[in-house]
Amino acid sequence: MSATTTAPDAQLDGFSPFAHLTVQNTALYRQVMRVFVIAKERFAVHLRPEDVYAALPAEAGPAELDGLVKALDSLVGWGNLRADPDTARVTAVEDFYRKRFIYQLTRAGEAAEEALSVYDEALGRRGALQAVALHDIVSQLRALLVLAAEEQPDQAKTHLALDALASRFAALADNARAFMGSLQRTIDLHDVEEEVFLAYKDRLIQYLERFIQDLITLGGRIARLILELEEGGSIEPLLRAAAGREAADASPEEAEHAEREAYERWAGRWAGLAAWFISRDGRESQARLLRGRALGAIPQLLAVVRSLNERRAGRSDRSADFRTLARWFAEAPDDDARHRLWRTAFGLYPARHLTVDADALATRAALPVPAGTPWAEAEPLRISPQLRRTGSYERRGKPRRVEDRQERRAWLAEVAAKESAETAAARARLVTDGITRLSGLGELDPAAFGLFLQLLGDALATWRPGMRHTVATSNDGSMEIRLSALADGGTAEIRTPSGTFRGPDHLIEIIDLTDGDGDR
Repeated sequence: MSATTTAPDAQLDGFSPFAHLTVQNTALYRQVMRVFVIAKERFAVHLRPEDVYAALPAEAGPAELDGLVKALDSLVGWGNLRADPDTARVTAVEDFYRKRFIYQLTRAGEAAEEALSVYDEALGRRGALQAVALHDIVSQLRALLVLAAEEQPDQAKTHLALDALASRFAALADNARAFMGSLQRTIDLHDVEEEVFLAYKDRLIQYLERFIQDLITLGGRIARLILELEEGGSIEPLLRAAAGREAADASPEEAEHAEREAYERWAGRWAGLAAWFISRDGRESQARLLRGRALGAIPQLLAVVRSLNERRAGRSDRSADFRTLARWFAEAPDDDARHRLWRTAFGLYPARHLTVDADALATRAALPVPAGTPWAEAEPLRISPQLRRTGSYERRGKPRRVEDRQERRAWLAEVAAKESAETAAARARLVTDGITRLSGLGELDPAAFGLFLQLLGDALATWRPGMRHTVATSNDGSMEIRLSALADGGTAEIRTPSGTFRGPDHLIEIIDLTDGDGDR
């Protein structure tokens, strides 16, 4: 003989296993379900109320066992648990009819706990800027280049390399997004105490600077590796090899479309990776945007520190300002003074100021109208006759003809081609024949000078006290600059049509990485 206590089907429909989140004693229900999840991980199937009571934290459990039994019965009613008669301890007929149950997780209850676990993890996640992930992405891209050089890439190795690359990239992107969100909450002082913030702000700034340096150095290298795989047409066979390996496990009814769908998934992942590190079609890469956000966070953190110091020194806040304003109102000699104080403090005026012009100001100066004048006694507003007649300025009649934009599109294409040619010419102008002095670059046109400033800024962003040499790559991975300090204290001058650029002289080498003969 067996019996099972379950909830009616109507209660199990929908989202009833989540009902314990919206009632009283939610904390107790969560702790009870946690006990069952831990028991399942330890291969314990059934639990008695005494077992659950003993496993609950002392501060979370009810005072009596009967209170826990009621909570267990409620979870059974919602479909989270299943209750079976506890016949193992029956020694007489009276014991059999007594209410004794053992409990276990249902499939719905287990699924609900898994969902809540993912939710809690995502909600409490602060994220991190993973410089190690950048190194791993470089390693996996180099492994893909080696596989691409083979006549027939090994499917297993290719799939493992692409899977590792996608996993590390997904972790990098998710953690970066979570970190920047938590960083903004920290800057806004929504998620941290002032003392804690002041204690770790130096470490946070150092952490940001270190990641920015790694992102500048490795981001350009990753962009160059991605371009090598794309320009040689090597990436598509690798993506198809990985898709073919995934499709091998598809069921017979899904085999026809499995490989195509798998290839589309891998192509989308690769496009996302490329868009993260390479700026294209007038859209900045996510790496460049992240770098800008991280750089912008440093002065924001310093501004928060200044505001905290000012608040500690002067203790000036909004509540203190309102109390001071209230005292001024109380000390005002009459109502006219209080009205003037109100207008000065809050800038709230009657709606007639919306139609004030030079004539209205002159009339008001000659015949002032008190702010408390009723509308019925004030001068009427003058409204446009057209608005009064139709209530709208909308034009009636036939719609406009569709404009032919073919000439403008051609003009935009011509401008884009011209800009591309100017950029290529500027790149060719800046490339040095080996190592030279900064002062030896000579005169630069505006396009070449703008590109030079970008490269120099990327190099100086990685410069730290005590360094004598640095290497940086442009954001699109097309150029590399190598900068070395000189001990002679010389000054470099670069002439441009807009003026002369001056600064300490350095040894410099600029390499075009898009050139197949460039130094890799």
